[in-house]
Amino acid sequence: DPMDFEWSYWIEWGRERILWLLAGHLLVSQMSRLLVEKYKPWCLMVYGMAACWLLLGIKGFAVILLHAAISFAVAQFQLSLLTWLCSLILLSTLRIPAVEETKRKWYDTENEYYLLLFTVSVRCLFCTSFSLEYCWHAPTQKSSHSFLWMLAYVFYYPTFHNGPLVNFDEFSKQMRTQEAFSVKTNLSILIVGIIRIFFWWCLAELMIHLMYIHALYSSALPLESASYWALGGLALAQVLFFYVKYLVLYGVPGLLLQMDGLKPPALPCCVSLMHSFTKMWRSFDVGLHRFLVRYIYVPMGGSQSSLLGTLLSTALTFAFVSYWHGGQSYLWYWGALNWLGVVVENVTKRILSISLIQDLI
Repeated sequence: DPMDFEWSYWIEWGRERILWLLAGHLLVSQMSRLLVEKYKPWCLMVYGMAACWLLLGIKGFAVILLHAAISFAVAQFQLSLLTWLCSLILLSTLRIPAVEETKRKWYDTENEYYLLLFTVSVRCLFCTSFSLEYCWHAPTQKSSHSFLWMLAYVFYYPTFHNGPLVNFDEFSKQMRTQEAFSVKTNLSILIVGIIRIFFWWCLAELMIHLMYIHALYSSALPLESASYWALGGLALAQVLFFYVKYLVLYGVPGLLLQMDGLKPPALPCCVSLMHSFTKMWRSFDVGLHRFLVRYIYVPMGGSQSSLLGTLLSTALTFAFVSYWHGGQSYLWYWGALNWLGVVVENVTKRILSISLIQDLI
């Protein structure tokens, strides 16, 4: 069943080039840790730039470099609102028809254009993270937030095309820490990690070869004739496949992060263990959750503000998620329903915390 675009797309790119480039990153990383630990961030930065140039061409490389340069220039004003405005404008350029057509002409195939589109979308979040951290830090700490460090962060290859998202404060802190390097320990981590990822990949392939959940979703006739129990089963199968898919898509870069001496965001929690919207957002895409909480939810007041302030903070968070994913009408409905789910859960939680209600229970 080839109907899951995301899985087919990344598996095809992985087989063709990306896995080989990730293997090259691993080699450069381990050699630099072994021989020149002090210069590891710059070795990985140069490799990431070279890999970007190779896959996206000089024009794609220039676009990402331009985004980073503009974000860094705007961050010099040290105004969070201005930084966010810049980030949203850069993100909006991905949806201007004339710009889209120009970028399509750079490549021979649609897949190559989509690779640029996905990469730039993810890089926008990385540029935003760096710029906001720059705005929030004192002048004495600016040396650790130089443009060179921004490039090392933006062009870090394991997270380059599809994430997972790692905030700049975590990345720089861990990258600066020079830990004891053991070839034997790293080799055992690598072998165990590869075995686990291979198992998840086989399970995902088995699901799409036997269950045809995506093909069924693409046709209205079988859905209309199915019972409610069957529809419920299809929905569960869909989210379970989505979970296994991201164990692979985030598991590979997560393993490389470990090999580089960094702590990757936790892998998605199994959806069968979840019963709430809040837990789903906290534990499925942990990197994205940390980004949203640190840069949108908390600065807007979060749970420490009034009920109205909390509702507004949550609404803005989901609005950004919907816009970043593409901004199509179905994504706004999806974001609104998730926001409603989180709000209902938190209001219920507040009501149940009242002592009179607890006594009744």
